[in-house]
Amino acid sequence: MRLQSYLLPSLLLTVLPAAAQQPVPRLQIDTATIVRPASPGLYGLMTEEINHSYEGGLYAQLISNNTFRGNWMSVEEWGLAIKGDAQATSQVDPKDGPSAALPESLELKVASASPSSPAGVSNPGYWGIAVRPHTTYTGSFYAEAAPEIGPVTVSLIANQSGAVLASALVALAGSGWRNYAFQLHTGQTESSSQNHFELTVAHPGTLHLQLVTLFPPTFNDQPNGDRPDLMEKLAAMHPTFLRLPGGNYLEGNSIKERFDWEKTIGPLVDRPGHQGPWGYWSTDQFGLLEFLDWTEDLHVEPVLAVYAGYSLKGEHVNPGKDLEPYVQSALDEVEYVTGDAHTRWGAERARDGHPAPFPLHYIEIGNEDWFDRSGTYPARFAQFAEALRKQYPQYKLIATGPVQEKPGDQPDVVDDHYYKSPEQMFALVHHYDAAPRTGPKVFVGEWATVSATPTPDFGDALGDAAWMTGMERNSDLIQIASYAPLFVNVHDDAWTTNLIGYDANSSYGSPSYYAQCLFAAHMGDAIPQSSLTGVSPSARFFYSVTESRQKRVLHLKLVNATTLAQPLELALENAGAGEHVATVYSLHGATFAATNTLQSPTAIHPVQSSQHFNGTDLKLTVPALTIEVIDLPLK
Repeated sequence: MRLQSYLLPSLLLTVLPAAAQQPVPRLQIDTATIVRPASPGLYGLMTEEINHSYEGGLYAQLISNNTFRGNWMSVEEWGLAIKGDAQATSQVDPKDGPSAALPESLELKVASASPSSPAGVSNPGYWGIAVRPHTTYTGSFYAEAAPEIGPVTVSLIANQSGAVLASALVALAGSGWRNYAFQLHTGQTESSSQNHFELTVAHPGTLHLQLVTLFPPTFNDQPNGDRPDLMEKLAAMHPTFLRLPGGNYLEGNSIKERFDWEKTIGPLVDRPGHQGPWGYWSTDQFGLLEFLDWTEDLHVEPVLAVYAGYSLKGEHVNPGKDLEPYVQSALDEVEYVTGDAHTRWGAERARDGHPAPFPLHYIEIGNEDWFDRSGTYPARFAQFAEALRKQYPQYKLIATGPVQEKPGDQPDVVDDHYYKSPEQMFALVHHYDAAPRTGPKVFVGEWATVSATPTPDFGDALGDAAWMTGMERNSDLIQIASYAPLFVNVHDDAWTTNLIGYDANSSYGSPSYYAQCLFAAHMGDAIPQSSLTGVSPSARFFYSVTESRQKRVLHLKLVNATTLAQPLELALENAGAGEHVATVYSLHGATFAATNTLQSPTAIHPVQSSQHFNGTDLKLTVPALTIEVIDLPLK
């Protein structure tokens, strides 16, 4: 059933008449009394390679298994492309590759071929290859070929009709491994993802192939860059940081399968790749520098997580001498990110194409080390902390498990994670209200309301919005926070609920995505005094209020997670006399199950309106199943 878009009546803002009315809940805000600071940098992004978040997602490269990894049956994702009476076979050659990192290659043996009957290999992309009209695609491949095999033809082919949508001829330059570049230009054609890539030859001979790439236009035209529609959606979230390179993806299932950052930098041909924890191979062509370029393109800072000696299936490194190489690797990684071009690793980053250092304020030591049953995390954290603070005292350190709070061992921030149902999230809203304000600050590094798949429904969005009111109210303690997971290719939803969904051709934001956009875009730097009376704790009605002091704007968030409209009296103290114009943003779903999909990407989306009012006592009605964000100008 096609979901409908609901345009809400604007939030009702009227001056209360002098006559007494039936009592309603009352929210009182003293705009002149600031009770605590708020964190304007509260909302950020958390990412890792899950659900094909990078390869088959944000990373714009279109060829799947482009380094020809095989299994016991075949070379995954690659098949023969045989036309007419051509004859050819293919297999992995384990001893002939273009680099030490990529020692294997695909060996194509062509017994018979001609211009009218070519032979080669084909690749389906990540559940299809998106082809758009009048678009230039850039690509490359490494090849070693016998001279007689002749030029290579690369093409984009429509799956159903077999029509050639774009094609280019690439001349081979003789023996030995060489890198070849090409461009494909589409003409007038329909946008579709039902296409595949072919690489063929028209003469007999042997051809070895490795590292085949194909890129559409990328965000900001970055080489080896990102998918524009997904980057635009991230920019609309108004994030302030990106936690990288991820959680489980940082640890790996084993120490050998961790995110070994040194193997993810430099030329693509020198990156061996590694097994990711979510069931598929990562080529690491989206490596550390690509993460950092991502932050630069979004004008945000990295929150850098370093591997701390614990992996998902229980392997750990004992503190002391055994841990020293991993501590040194973390120090080197920070230098790669922040060092100038005169340092060893800063010079390496400059050679990789980015001479300027990246900004950094937070370093996270490990990920979810509360799962480590060896009990070594306190000592491992202390060893990392001592070395990092000695060399980089300016950065704040984040702990991911309980530590011994001896002098010098205490973290600056602790990382809390929450995955809850809507009802559990409603119950968790006041979790931090009475938490002590001494000791470490809090990073809610992973959180989400989880019930729907592959992306949140409106019930999840209500749970998320309710939770965000609690984080905002306590954002003097909760300095930064990031929803997780961020991305899902809808063909591979390994995790239940993910913020942004896509396939090869298009993408959409979930209801929770739009709630995130609204909350992050309307966040102040101070928390004024407020009180809500007359609402039952079980009413599932939530609020937060922050103030942008320089702009003199009050940001009020209201969440009505019930099926009844919620009347509310709003009393503003010290807001200034005279007329005010409020901007109201409404996000509404007819039911908890209402949602967005690829077919109906904006069934639920914010609706903006303006309201004029006079005075400081207002009567509001928040419609049922609604998230409201109200910007009130102060005088």
